[in-house]
Amino acid sequence: MRKLFEAKLQQVGDDLVTMSKMVEVAVEKAGQALLTADLSLAQEVIAGDRLIDVLQRELDERCVLLLAQQSPVATDLRLVVSALRMSMTLERMGDLARHVAEVARSRYPGKAIRPAEEATFAAMVTAARQVSGEVVTLLETRDLELAAAIERDDDVLDDLHAETFAALLAPRWDGTVQEAIDITLVGRYLERFGDHATTIARRIVFLVTGEPNTPIVG
Repeated sequence: MRKLFEAKLQQVGDDLVTMSKMVEVAVEKAGQALLTADLSLAQEVIAGDRLIDVLQRELDERCVLLLAQQSPVATDLRLVVSALRMSMTLERMGDLARHVAEVARSRYPGKAIRPAEEATFAAMVTAARQVSGEVVTLLETRDLELAAAIERDDDVLDDLHAETFAALLAPRWDGTVQEAIDITLVGRYLERFGDHATTIARRIVFLVTGEPNTPIVG
């Protein structure tokens, strides 16, 4: 019975890794679609988000069954509850990647981001891809130093997000209302993507240490 339970727990962990890899692909494609006005990539991200949603629902159903049928305690309980929360966070990260792709699609054949702000958003896309890759590895390894690295990389996204607002508020801003809306929305989506990665990092720290308020250090 214990071996069967452990196998089910392992499947939950494997599903989280699978979801994180799907999110990693989604944000990479969404970023490319945004910066290059690639309609086909944008469509792939939007369609692929449904698969992330399906996997999240299936994972959550398995977690609820484990709670109902096995009544796990201690570390096992932390794992199942953490999986429920992380699956929701990963699903939201997939939604944010989809939102970026939807903005890219809505401006096709043009670009949603003006040339003047393109470098900042290219850096944000790179940073988002960085944290998404780190989340995949973190879920595979539960490395606390990597959890700390994710929080630092989220700070990079926060700083870049602030640059987008500085551009909008600068006296030299001469963009249209729609361009201002697009910059505001996409900047927020990418910034929130990093926030969710940090949420997963903190959840892994809790899973490893058992302490809900343990600071991430590394």
